[in-house]
Formats: sequence, structure tokens, C-alpha cells
Amino acid sequence: MTRLIDRSGYYIDHTLLNFLNSINSDRLRVMVGQLSIPRPHPTRKAEMAAVIADQLSGEFLRDFWNKLGKLEQLAVREAAYDPLGEVDWVRFRAKYGSIPKRSKKYGAPPSHLEFFLYSCGHSTAISLVPDDLKARLLKFVEQPPEVKLAIEPELPEYVEQRESRYVPPGQEPKFLQVPIVVRVMDQVALKDLTTMLKLLENGKISVSDKTRRPSLATIKTISNNLDGGDFFEPDQEKYYIGKGVGAIRAFAWPMLLQAGKLVQLNGSKLAVTKAGRDTFKAPLEDTIRNLWNKWINSTIIDEFSRIDVISGQTRGKGRRAMTAASGRRPVVSEALGQCPVDQWVRFDEFSRFMQADGYGFEITRNPWLLYISDAEYGSLGYSGHDEWHILQGRYIRCLLFEYAATLGLIDVAYVHPDNARDDFHGFWAAEEMRFLSRYDGLEYFRLNPLGAYCLGLADKYESKLSLDTTPVQVFSDLRICAEKPLSTQESLLLETWANVEAEGVWRLDRTKSVIAVENGQGIGDLRLFLEDRDQQPLPEKVEGFLRSVERNGQALGEQGRALLVECATEEIAAMLSSDKKISKLCLLAGKKHLAVKESSEANFRKAIRDLGFGMPRK
Repeated sequence: MTRLIDRSGYYIDHTLLNFLNSINSDRLRVMVGQLSIPRPHPTRKAEMAAVIADQLSGEFLRDFWNKLGKLEQLAVREAAYDPLGEVDWVRFRAKYGSIPKRSKKYGAPPSHLEFFLYSCGHSTAISLVPDDLKARLLKFVEQPPEVKLAIEPELPEYVEQRESRYVPPGQEPKFLQVPIVVRVMDQVALKDLTTMLKLLENGKISVSDKTRRPSLATIKTISNNLDGGDFFEPDQEKYYIGKGVGAIRAFAWPMLLQAGKLVQLNGSKLAVTKAGRDTFKAPLEDTIRNLWNKWINSTIIDEFSRIDVISGQTRGKGRRAMTAASGRRPVVSEALGQCPVDQWVRFDEFSRFMQADGYGFEITRNPWLLYISDAEYGSLGYSGHDEWHILQGRYIRCLLFEYAATLGLIDVAYVHPDNARDDFHGFWAAEEMRFLSRYDGLEYFRLNPLGAYCLGLADKYESKLSLDTTPVQVFSDLRICAEKPLSTQESLLLETWANVEAEGVWRLDRTKSVIAVENGQGIGDLRLFLEDRDQQPLPEKVEGFLRSVERNGQALGEQGRALLVECATEEIAAMLSSDKKISKLCLLAGKKHLAVKESSEANFRKAIRDLGFGMPRK
């Protein structure tokens, strides 16, 4: 339990009398003046503290309680039922909308709240009710109300934004009605997951070997293949400090797959691992759940780094002051689990709920080290700004919009971030900025059934995903002709096994098909794809092609790497390969060469030394 510290630095008990003795005499004298006691009033500090404590220990306590206003009583109720006897004024404001007024003017009459709540050390953000007073209050004071998360019965069609920040003198500000975009994401995410697998198999996902972030070309490729495209159209406009809105879902997918250990880096390309292939064979919703759970504890990226207009977070002291993202995500995920399923929630309301109900976390241990444009004048440590909305609020928006929505856990309703919020304009050099982050336009979200399943709120998820079945014709010369344009998922699947010859025409390719089988793709998927879309039975030559690819694609198996050893003469090679002990460790490869399994190299060297031969290392 936190203990009050007196001027000497010693801890003192949380009793009412000790708290009163820590108040200066002038203030105590004003407090005594508010008591209904006969004059003359005591003037010595110890006596004044004693008489106040006496008034609050007997029948007069209820009288003092009844003199409190409604908001003041709520503050005392919060402290009385808090395990530490504290009321956090930041949480209190988030829960009730305001805090009780307390006069700071010297000599001003105290509010009756000052008889119940006392400063906690040097902190002004927290007040505390003394232990003995708390015990008496619990006999008649009710528990404070629980924090409630307000839901939206229906979404508005528009959000209202100011047309311009500057309003000429004598004129009223003008407002624009900006249409809200609604995206239902669960089925979209399941389709996108399949799409990402096909792109990986086709070697189209490249990332940096240092940052693991996708390249611009990869982002463009993914954006073009996502179901319905990314949340925003690609733009070249520089909205602030040389940056546009950029990708969201197209950026998130490669990061999520890497964090989930489903892919590995081969050169600059991402390739599906064996564990990844096994995971992808599971129901899609289970893979989504696995990706979210892995993301919660991932260290691959700090989402706050995506708020790239805020500098100082990746170098030196600023970097060391940043908290771990793996400590923040579980807090947001737990709060997300408090949202009702299939009910829209305004983001600002969710942010308020997190503050009010104790779902707090830190972004940095020193906001002075973060800044906009200039480290001195643009520091985020300057007072007068709502730190939660600038730091925690932007982080939560990014986690929900870029990762939870991409995985389909939530549906989103949003507008373009341009002029969506104005809570950052008070910062130096932010006057001309149109938005602080690309996520500023997230207005509402809704936890959907897939999200409920991933968060452990539901035992199962029933997918309504319907596969596209565009009619095709399959010919004996291995051509596949589509009667109309294929969907993105259909095209990607065909590209795994066939080459494009013309618009709407593919031809099965033996090399690509063998590679697909080598990478764990089932030839049965291709056969089912073709049979579902062609009303005629598959031609015999196509059936033969499928059988031979399935057989030959697995005809050989790796047994490990080998060391090729060259002997000085053919006689030495023949002698060693026929030796009873050494022949178990190598194979004759030509007339003068021996192939030694990598795992047997040490034993091979020992065996040839026993026969008097040596093999210098290169």
C-alpha cells in the first residue's frame, strides 16, 4: 500500500489524524472555521487536527457526508471502495465527465470534500481517504456505480467536420458532412488469408532483412489482391511532413504472418514454413485466432512506430524510454473483450471506457523525449495537452485499425484521416498538419463473431465464406479458359499451377506444378478447383498430367546434406569405400570422390585417421 511521506522522508500511517497533522496550520485554521463547534477555536496545530478528527469520528460524520455534492460523494465512494483507498482523478474524469471543484485560492473556505480526501504524498493526480475514516464510511456509503460502455444503436451516415480551422472575425465556422465508410471484415479476412498464402507460394512477398517490413512493391501487390482493396486508395499526396496516408492492411499482413511464425525469410522473399503449411491446413478461423494470439506477445514491431510523424521513439534515450508493445497489447485485447458482440461502439467512447475502468498502460516513461518536427519546441512533454489521446489513443487506434480489423476481429466504420481530429493542433509545428496518424479517421468499430471466437468469448465460429466458382473449360492440351474474369482468389490459385497465355487463358505447367507439390500444395486442390468449374469430365491427358505431377513431385526425398571428398588416387577411394567401418559413413561418387553425410563428418575423419589418412579443412 502507498504510504504518505512527511517532510522528513519517513512513512507515516494512513490515519486521519496523521493526515491532518501533515497540513499546514493556516489551512487547518480555515478548516476548523467550517466546523459547528463553540468558540474560541483551538489555535495550536495539534489541537486543531484533533478536533477535526473528533468531528469525523462520531455522529457528525453523516452530517459532513450529507453536505457533499453528488459529484463529491461519488469521489468519496470511489476512494472508500478502492483497495488502496485512492481516487485517481484522471480515471474519475473519464468515468463521470468532470471532477469536483476544489478551490486553490489561499485562505478560501475548503469544500467539505477536503475533510474526506487528502493529498497522496506530492501527487495531485491521486487523493486518498485515511484508513480509519474509510472503515467508518464503509458502514453506510454505497459502492460506486460500475463503468458502462455505451453502444451505438445505429451508425450515422455522416460525421461533421469543420471546413477550415481558420474562421475570419465575425463569421461562423462552416461544417462538412463526410460520409462514413463501413467495412465488415470477418469474411474479408478469411479470403485475404487465402490470398496471402497464394502470394507467398508464388514468391511475391518481399520484406527488408533488417526491419522485416514489406517493400513498396510488395505493398502494391498485396493491395491489388486484397478483397475490396485496402482501407484507403493509394495516394501520392503529401498531407504532412512529406507523408501520405499509405497502406494499412497491405502493411499488416506480412507483419502478422511473420509474428505468427508461419513464414521465414529466404533472401528477400517470405516463404511458408513447414509449420506454416500445417497451420494453413487447419480451419481458417483457427489460423486467424493463432495469428492474433501470437501478435499479442510479438516483438517484431511496435505499432506506435507507425505514428511516424512523432519522432524520437527509435533512437537513443527516446527509444530506451519506450515501453514494450507486448505489455500494451494484452490490455487493449482484454478491454476489447468487454465490448458486446455485433454492437457498434464509438472509438472515443471505447477510449474513455479504458481510462475509466483501469485499462491503462504507458507508451513512454518520458514524453519529453518524443516530439513533432523539433525536439525542443515540439516536445510532447509540454503541459496543456491531453497525453492519453495523443499517445495511448493513437496506439489503440493503430492496433485496432491495422491489426484487429485486418485479421477480421472487428468491423470498422471510418472516414479519411484528413481533418478527422484536431486534438494535436496545439503542438508547435502541427498547425499545418492535416492529421497526426493515418488511423485518425477510425470513428466506430464492432466486435464480430470471428473476434468473439479469437478472444475466447465464443466456443466456435461458423464461417459463411462462399468460394467463387467462375465457369471454366479444361482442354486436353492443358489449356484452361474462363468464360468471364476470375476472382482474385481464383486467379492466384491458377497461377500456382499454370502460366497465363492470354486474357482469360491459362496452360498447366509441369515445372510450376512440381514446385507447388514440393512446397506442400495438394494436387487435389487443383483437381477440385477444375472439376467444380467445368461441367464436363476432365480430359484424360489432364488427368494423366495431374497423376504424374502428384507422383513425380514427391519421387525424391532429402536425406540431409553431404560433404564431397576428393581422394588423391582412385585406389585410395576404392579402399576407403570398401572398408567395413568407413563404408557405413560414405558412398563412392565416381572414381576418386566420396560423398559423406554432413552428420557423419566427425566420425569419418576419425575413421580415416585410424587408417593413417588425413583430410585438411578448407
